Amino acid sequence: MFATFRRCVLAALLAGGLPFLAQAASTSTAPGHFAEQQLRHIATYFPGRLSGSPAELLTADYLQQQFSQLGYQSNTRQFKTSYNWLEKKGESRTHKVTATSVIAARAGEVPQEILIVTHLDTWTPLSRHEADNNLGGLRLQGVDDNASGLGVMLELAQALSKTPLHYGVRFVALSAGEAGLHGMDDYLARMSVQEKKNTLLVIDLNSLIVGDHLYFNSGINTPSAVRKQTSARAVQLAHRYGISAASHAMTARDYPGVNPFDKAGMPLLDVTAANWALGNKDGQQQRARSSHFPAGNVRHQTERDNLNYLDHWLPGRITQRTRDSVKILLPLLTELANPTT
Repeated sequence: MFATFRRCVLAALLAGGLPFLAQAASTSTAPGHFAEQQLRHIATYFPGRLSGSPAELLTADYLQQQFSQLGYQSNTRQFKTSYNWLEKKGESRTHKVTATSVIAARAGEVPQEILIVTHLDTWTPLSRHEADNNLGGLRLQGVDDNASGLGVMLELAQALSKTPLHYGVRFVALSAGEAGLHGMDDYLARMSVQEKKNTLLVIDLNSLIVGDHLYFNSGINTPSAVRKQTSARAVQLAHRYGISAASHAMTARDYPGVNPFDKAGMPLLDVTAANWALGNKDGQQQRARSSHFPAGNVRHQTERDNLNYLDHWLPGRITQRTRDSVKILLPLLTELANPTT
């Protein structure tokens, strides 16, 4: 059924049924400009990116086209996953879905590579209570969580598309990030032993807009020498540009839980916007609670994690954060992919 749907959708797109943001549309060289364009485009035209949904398929096809236009070897990958739905009476049902991830890569001079990941899906309601309270669903634009990660990823890919690389780069937009990080689990399960050995670093981009500060966090198992080259270096670059940023050594209690790449022993740089000084001090709270942000975050909230709401109550924040993220991550990635020593 989905294969037939995909063919119909692609035919409609080619006929002009839905707009695709052309790479040439970005004429500005300002850091973050292209990332913001992509964020706004994805949030506007692909809301409700639930794992296995038509919107998720559309998003995956869109991202794959963007990477291909940039000259990357790119493809989509489907996998089976599931989630449990809870009725008001306490009855639970398992829903099985076929999710789709996107992979794009440029080889370097040597087999080793840097993996940049983010999740493309939005929150799937897990109960009748969540659906009734507008948590997730077909109208959720998911600007912060996680069109922001997708936009920044695409600008990084654009900037590195013609840069000579000693170490390769691989961009992976994973589905089922909101379903217990199953997209990461699936990607890891398909990696060979040699591919895991050749992965020098995993950079995970997630929720970059609403939080008070940008955090560049090291994984639980990341060696101290790698932390100096990644999280500490990112904070150093941020301070050079006058950007508010911090670093936090991750623990098992931090939101959203243990990262599967970290658990597999790969060095991890987790990039997010939050405030570890608030709430349970686990990164789940993004900002102080207020009448406009009563939970201290906007994750999964259809009425708040959208362009109109964030532009109104956090004016200029989307522009600021896409710019700041790229200003830090692009030189960091360039350094890491082309070490001088």
